[in-house]
Amino acid sequence: MRLELTGRHVTITPAIRKAVERRLARMARMLNDGIVSVQVVIGRLKSRHQVEMTLHARGEHFFHGAATGRDFAAALGAAAEKLEHQVQKLKSRWTERRRQVVSTARAGAPALAAEQPRTRRTAAMSIGSDGEVRIIRTRRYAVKPMSVDEAALEVSADQGAFIVFRNASTDTVNVLFRRPDGNLGLIEPEP
Repeated sequence: MRLELTGRHVTITPAIRKAVERRLARMARMLNDGIVSVQVVIGRLKSRHQVEMTLHARGEHFFHGAATGRDFAAALGAAAEKLEHQVQKLKSRWTERRRQVVSTARAGAPALAAEQPRTRRTAAMSIGSDGEVRIIRTRRYAVKPMSVDEAALEVSADQGAFIVFRNASTDTVNVLFRRPDGNLGLIEPEP
């Protein structure tokens, strides 16, 4: 965490720095040490002390709190309270999002499949230990026009491969794959 202390008509003493760091330690615990930087401007206007704090947290979250008070401790406390309130709201959003993901996962695979729109991508799927269906990897293939023999040459080079191609003779999209017995399988659409 980077801390920038600026004093306007105030000298920054080690006691002031320690008081600011003590207030920020609580927010750092709340954000799981996710604070990137903090800028604190301490000023004095006649008999009032003014504190402005800007906190930058991971995930490009910025929080701002400003307060005035009769003494430095009161102004720092009020500004820190404003920041803590904003940090608490962010943390509750993170926690709520985590709860929603867990509850959706426990609901089962049909709920996940209903929520996700269908795409034209080919996806490999896996069933996890909790029975949830997960998409492992997504690929895009260029569908090239070629004959079945040319596609067979490309598939025979790799043991677990398959190829999606446009059949040059029928002008339909076909899939050629290696079968477990070592032969090649051809998938053609019905006319």
